[in-house]
This record gives sequence, C-alpha cells and structure tokens, in this order.
Amino acid sequence: MPAATESVAVAGELHAPRAGVASLDNATGHQNMQQLIQLRWFAVVGQVVTILVVHYGFAIRLPLDHMLQVLTCLALFNMVSLLRSRSHRRVTNGELFLALLVDVATLTAQLYLSGGATNPFVFLFLLQVTLGAVLLKPWSTWTIVVITSICFAGLALFSRPLALPLDHNRGLWSPYIQGMLVCFALNAALLVIFITRISRNLRARDARLADMRQRASEEEHIVRMGLLASGAAHELGTPLATLAVILGDWRRLPHFSSDPELLTEVAEMELQIQRCKSIVSGILLSAGEARGESSEETTVSTFLDDLIEEWRTTRPIEDFEYDNHFGRDLPMVSDSALKQMICNVLDNALEASPHWLRLEAANDADALTITVTDAGPGFLPAILKEFGKPYQSSKGRPGGGLGLFLVVNVARTVGGRVAAGNRPEGGAIVKITLPLAAIVLEEEEDEDNDGQAAEALGNATTETQGHDRNRS
Repeated sequence: MPAATESVAVAGELHAPRAGVASLDNATGHQNMQQLIQLRWFAVVGQVVTILVVHYGFAIRLPLDHMLQVLTCLALFNMVSLLRSRSHRRVTNGELFLALLVDVATLTAQLYLSGGATNPFVFLFLLQVTLGAVLLKPWSTWTIVVITSICFAGLALFSRPLALPLDHNRGLWSPYIQGMLVCFALNAALLVIFITRISRNLRARDARLADMRQRASEEEHIVRMGLLASGAAHELGTPLATLAVILGDWRRLPHFSSDPELLTEVAEMELQIQRCKSIVSGILLSAGEARGESSEETTVSTFLDDLIEEWRTTRPIEDFEYDNHFGRDLPMVSDSALKQMICNVLDNALEASPHWLRLEAANDADALTITVTDAGPGFLPAILKEFGKPYQSSKGRPGGGLGLFLVVNVARTVGGRVAAGNRPEGGAIVKITLPLAAIVLEEEEDEDNDGQAAEALGNATTETQGHDRNRS
C-alpha cells in the first residue's frame, strides 16, 4: 500500500446525486422543526416541575386540573408533530408558524390560569418572538410579535392576579424576584442552546448552497471547454487525414522505400498521426458524438488491465508497477470518460516522475480505489489548498492546471472523489475513489440498466491527453 501522506486535499464526495435548493431548504426545515419539538418536550417537563413546586412547595393554590389539561394538549400536539416530521414531507414556513402559534397559545393559557401578567414567567413570550425571528419569514415574525403583544395585554386585562406577595424590599428572598430570576435564567439558557443549534443548521444550509453554486459554475466551465474541444477536434480531423494520405504516398516512393531509416521514420509518423486521430475521436466521444461506440460491457479487472497495457505501450516509462488487488471481478461499463480520467492522472504523474510510477487498484468498502504514486517533487502547499479548482498550476503555462480539475469533475459525476497529497519520503500520491454502485452492473440487471450506467458515465466531459499537473 502507498505510504501515508503528510497532507491530503480531497475534492468531491461519495454520495448520490446532489439535491437542489428546494431539498436543502427542506432538510433545514426538518432540522429546525426537530429543534422546536425538543424545546416543546423541555417546556412540558419544565412546566410540570414548576407547577408542582409552586403548588406544593410555595403553597400557592393553582388550578391543577386545567393546567395539566393544557399540558396534555401540548404533549399530544408535539407527538403529532414528531410523527409528521418522520414522514420526510416538506416543512414549510406556514408549518413552523403554526407550531409557534400553538406554543404561544399554550403559554397564554397557562399564564391565564396562574396569574396572567403578574406571573414572573410572562417574559417567556420573548422566547417565542426570538425563535420566530430566526425561523420565520418577516411577515410571520411580525405576526408573532403582534399576537404575543395582544396576549400580554389580554392577560393584564382579564386574568386574576397571582396570589404571590411582591416583597420587593426582601430583594432576592422575595418569591416574585426569585420567579423572575428563574425566568431570566431559563430564557437565556434556552436561547443560547436552541438559537445556536438553529443558526448552525442555517449556516450548514448556506455552506451547502454555496458549494452547489460553485459546482454549477465548474460544470458550466467544463461545458464551454467541451464545446471548444469538440470544435477543435472537428477542425483537426481534415489535416490529420491529409497527413495520413501524404505519408502513405511517401512510403511508396522509391527513395523512401529504399532507405530503411527513412521508412522507419515514416512508420513512426504514421503511428503518431494514428494516435492523434484516436485522441480526436476520444474528444468527440466525450463531447457526446457517436456515444454508442464509446461504452461497452466489460469487467473491472479487464478494464483496468487493458487500460494499463495500452497506456504502458504508448508512454516512455522506465519503471511502472501495476498491482491489481480488486478481488472478485465484477461486470461494469467501460466508458471513454472514465478511461481518459485515469490516463490523465497517469500522464501528469509521468511528467513529474518519468523514471518510476505505481498504480494500485483495490476494492475498498464497496468502492473502486485507484492509487497513483510517483517519485517526483510533489505538490506545492498552495496547490493542495486549492485542489480541484481550475487554473491552479505552478508551471506558468496558459491554460495550465486543468488536468486534475477535469479528473475531479469526472469522478464527481459518478459520485466519487479524488484525494491528493505528498508522501513523507518524497513524491506525490493521487487516490481516485469511485462507488461501485455507479460503475458496476448487477448480474441480474437487464440491458436498460446497462444503458443507464453508460449514460451516467458518459455525461462527464474531459480532456484526453497532455493536461498539466499542478506540481512544483
């Protein structure tokens, strides 16, 4: 196995296709509703304890039957909310607004039964207003403000005062001051705990949304490069065909056929032109033209063995180690985009380390892992920091830094990831991880599923040869 790296940069994640903005909002709404449900259970338990302490501890008579009935209704509503949250249906602003209205209504009922505006816990209305400001749209928040203000005024007008002596001259020993202190501490603690959690949910949503926008921008960039590459491939087809015809004529000329050295050079030129035509064909296939010719059913080990054999015979590598530890072979779809991605990593490693390379393939936790190790100078820290972004190259060539960028995006298309780092003993290491579910065909699946897997791989557009590696 490759040696451990000192620092590793990872781009992409192993996941299903990413959800849209609506799905992100839905997930955040579910998380926020869960916070309200937890807060409501805390309120039920806290109110039971407070009622019992006031009624029996302070000997202040309270209408226990009515107050416990209100608590029962609140607990039943919370159970319904909990069951609905497990249905994974969309949580709307209206649902959160209704949940807070129920909390305000039950708090108002409890305060009405226990002193109204003279109850020191009347300031718990501020907790509902604060939660509304964080969770709801502006119109809903202001509605909560108006409703809580009306409830406060109604309690002052229609409820019976609490039989609780103020005794302000006793300071902290006054039962009313003690109640206000408990209310303040409770308000502060709940705000810190739950507002922090809700804010963390919102920040996570914003971070995921920013990541989606970044990926959309990168995909748009790839589309533009794909169109440019496709156009260039079409333009190159004619001169390459002309050169092939000319070289074929040269081979038959007497002064070429009689000179073995010239004939060898012509043969080498024909080989290189054929390779250029293959590159052009690969670009067109990756751009979506003649797609049916680019995908075929094979197995993982056969795909890797053929790819490595073809790559090794066309590159001037001195020492290349290939270890296939995949294990039990599985059927898969061979696609030009996937092949070009692996060759891209190998080409970039060869440029940095022409004397020694190593590729290892393995089956790790239901994923195909391809690890390429070289003995070159390694990655610069600045390049690792911006790993996976375009035009991050230390070579200073126009258009440099696109090789690993395209590799990352091809892997990301099938739900994979690419990690890069430097080895402590020197050299770089790049690890490609592809979920088997995205590339492997189940043996019992029909041809329709084969086509779907081929299409998933075919949607990735990548350059074929000669991309720069972001290397010092």
